[in-house]
Amino acid sequence: MAQCGDGLSGPPDRAPATGRCEGMNAYGDSQSARARVQVPGPSAASTPGGEPVDEARPGPGAYRRPSGSASPGRASVGSASVGAASVGSAAVGSATPGRASVGATPAGGRAAVGSATPGRASVGSASVGGRASVGSAPIGGRASVPPIGPGGPGGPGGPGGGSGGSGGSSGGGKKGKSKAAKKYRRANVLTAAAAVLVIMLGVGIVGGTYFFDDIKLPTPKAEDQMNTILTADNKILQRTGEPRINVPYQQISKTMQNAAAAAEDKNFWNHNGIDMKGIARAAWNNFTGGELQGASTITQQYARHVAREKDISYSRKLREAVIARKLESEYEKAEIMGMYLNFIDLGRGRYGVESAAQGYFKASVIEGSKNEINPYQAAVLASIIKQPYATATHKGYDPDVNRVDAQERWEYTLKNMLEMGAITQEQYDKRQYPTVEKATANSKNNAEGKPVGMVMRHVIYELNKLGINEEKLNKGGYTVTTTINPKVQAAAEKAGSRLSKTSPLYERPESYQAAVIGVNPKNGEVLGYYGGDDPTGIDYGGYMKGDGSGLPDDGSGGQSPGSTFKIYTLAAGLKADISFDSVWDATKKKENGDTISNAGADPGTICGGKNTYCDLETATVKSYNFPFYWIADSLGQDKVIEAARDAGVGTMWTDKGKMINLKDAEASRMKSSFDREVAFGQYRVVPLEHAQGVATLVNGGVKHDAHFVKQVKQRDPTTGEEKILYTAPQKGKRVFAADQMSDLLGVLKRIPVAAGNTINGRESVGKSGTWEIKVGNKRLSGDTWFVGGIPQLAATVWVGGAGERVPLKEKDGGNMFGSGTPAAIWEEFIETTAEAMKWDEEKFPERQKTGDASKGNGTKPVVVTPPIDPNSGFCQIDPNNPLCQVAGGPGNTANPGNVGNNNNNNNGNNNGDNDGGGGNNDGGGGNNDGD
Repeated sequence: MAQCGDGLSGPPDRAPATGRCEGMNAYGDSQSARARVQVPGPSAASTPGGEPVDEARPGPGAYRRPSGSASPGRASVGSASVGAASVGSAAVGSATPGRASVGATPAGGRAAVGSATPGRASVGSASVGGRASVGSAPIGGRASVPPIGPGGPGGPGGPGGGSGGSGGSSGGGKKGKSKAAKKYRRANVLTAAAAVLVIMLGVGIVGGTYFFDDIKLPTPKAEDQMNTILTADNKILQRTGEPRINVPYQQISKTMQNAAAAAEDKNFWNHNGIDMKGIARAAWNNFTGGELQGASTITQQYARHVAREKDISYSRKLREAVIARKLESEYEKAEIMGMYLNFIDLGRGRYGVESAAQGYFKASVIEGSKNEINPYQAAVLASIIKQPYATATHKGYDPDVNRVDAQERWEYTLKNMLEMGAITQEQYDKRQYPTVEKATANSKNNAEGKPVGMVMRHVIYELNKLGINEEKLNKGGYTVTTTINPKVQAAAEKAGSRLSKTSPLYERPESYQAAVIGVNPKNGEVLGYYGGDDPTGIDYGGYMKGDGSGLPDDGSGGQSPGSTFKIYTLAAGLKADISFDSVWDATKKKENGDTISNAGADPGTICGGKNTYCDLETATVKSYNFPFYWIADSLGQDKVIEAARDAGVGTMWTDKGKMINLKDAEASRMKSSFDREVAFGQYRVVPLEHAQGVATLVNGGVKHDAHFVKQVKQRDPTTGEEKILYTAPQKGKRVFAADQMSDLLGVLKRIPVAAGNTINGRESVGKSGTWEIKVGNKRLSGDTWFVGGIPQLAATVWVGGAGERVPLKEKDGGNMFGSGTPAAIWEEFIETTAEAMKWDEEKFPERQKTGDASKGNGTKPVVVTPPIDPNSGFCQIDPNNPLCQVAGGPGNTANPGNVGNNNNNNNGNNNGDNDGGGGNNDGGGGNNDGD
């Protein structure tokens, strides 16, 4: 990531074009071996910135900052560069108007101020022992510095230079140098002095530019920072945006501020943005062979960042200097330091000192906080600023990567802190290098490449609905707590993924796919969500687009719910006062003469042979279709759809693939878009929306919107405090009567038992569903479901084709039905979750029977009970019993006609009662059949 730079470093792919770092300076500016003078010049480093047939159908298908560089022999804008020189002379080349150039003179000559056109000044270069005078340069102009004489960097005998003068000696600075070499050394010192003068001239230009230039400071704004997405137990699910945490400057620890100054700009608290002492010292050291230094103050470093906001034509360093002066005139020192500390990259992908303090030490830079950073930790962070990442030539200053150099620079920083009075002598003497946390392997995205990553689509979708759009998210600072519980999530993935050894789908064909969704029925929180193994692929649980913008508009979303949709038909029927004791005729045909399919059931065996008067409860447990068709026919299919909508189903697709928003659809549109087969699940729905509807019924008719976002907080840019922007509502809405729902749940409790999917003795409710596809002349399973749950968890499971519908088979080769593999997945998911969550065994409300039993379209047969022989033992004991009152019999011989009438009346009444009892017994038989 960053290379040798001035502290504001970028990632490793932004290394200099040369692929090497030439040197470091106290302020972090890189220098070449040719000792470029920076006034302050450009750095070589860059900075960061089961049912009717459905034909088979296809399924759903940092910015960079420009690097500045300068080549030997040519001065870039705003910088002075040194070219190679022959003995006794130096040349930088001619300058364009508005630039001060250095002319060449023969050895021993004298360079006087040459004539210059307006806006141009020339400076003569001096031979050994000569002198150089400086011409004036206009404001906004540029001064170039003459090259160094022999023995200096870039000059003959110096690094990168040619051979020495006459006599052929090379290099200087050693004993036994030639006379010429000594002269070269003296020239070097004099030239350095001239360079300092030129630099100071540049400072004058800066001052002039400050008053005459029209540069306006961009309005300061908070740096973009990261958003943190958490699970329900506050574990990091994902981080998005810049990995930065902004802290108001007033709250940043003074210790941290002083450490940064000690490492990067010791005179920060005293200069006015441009450290003239630093400039002079850097120039002198550079030209006299001392430590290579630059002159970028902290204010200038931050000014470089600010300069990105406006296209300004002046040289980079000049521009930075102007902005630095303006920053110093408009903001307090502590505010500038705060902006800088919130901006900088401190390695490990952490921007800003608060993020770095948390990552390196689990500490905070907020003054007065419980885990406030100490001076030794602050010095470590400040020392990293110089070069946070390793390059080809230097390993950087991350202690994990380069402990030796990191500790050496830490000593340098602490010494400066002592000299500044930022720490006491005692603190300095007791210094010990602090323990640094190891870098985490994946601190940015713990959901990447994992099934749980698909949750992020739904999180973004819900945030957008709350008004937190992409632009706001990019600015960052949000902490979003999701509803996802890691234990429930793990159970969903283990039960649903065919890659999981514990899944009933393990080692099944790759074309098979499942979705598993767990919702807390008491508040609508999605606790676990498995929609596929690839978080960037198709979302089989919700069909949410990859960017989180909603459902696809190409007609590809959803799956046919089959008989699981009957729970809404029952809710509509109960609301219309239809009883589970009502009876229905399986032999009745549709208006067009078609027979209602019952998933291939033999008409003679339907309802134990009572096919003309099958009670609704038995039909529900056995999953026959005919009563549901006639309920929709009598009520209107719109009433069934409205019940589904009220429960939570918001979207359905027509046979032609047109998506209908049920929340906006009127009854007339519902009737025209869907036929009565809607009652048993022909039309596609979204599994997640179906899961919400299931949760509503499991919760006894009280609806909570299914949701993934539990709470949203944002860091206040002024106070630094996190403010709660949103908390998911806890209050639900009753959409179905409680007694009717207890009646429905009482019936649905029989189904898991009938399917053999008991939940370790827990009371549970469930409903299976299958929708067929036609393959040739065969009807095969295409979508299979099992839905229901326990009081603490509503679980929805779908199994179908991955990408497109495929015929589904069980391991034994038979057709897959909802009561098979989907029910097994459902059972495992709930059992694993209940055990992991340590839930108590809760029960559903006691069943209350509701409705009018006469509202079915079937007819119960009249059973005539024959009279009892009046001479039988029974009549001898009870001769007055109506069954014994026949003509001529004891007890009523006077009026045999009346006796017959009475018998008929009584028989009719008793037969009706007994038939009713028989109906109940038949219902019990249905139970036995189901078992």
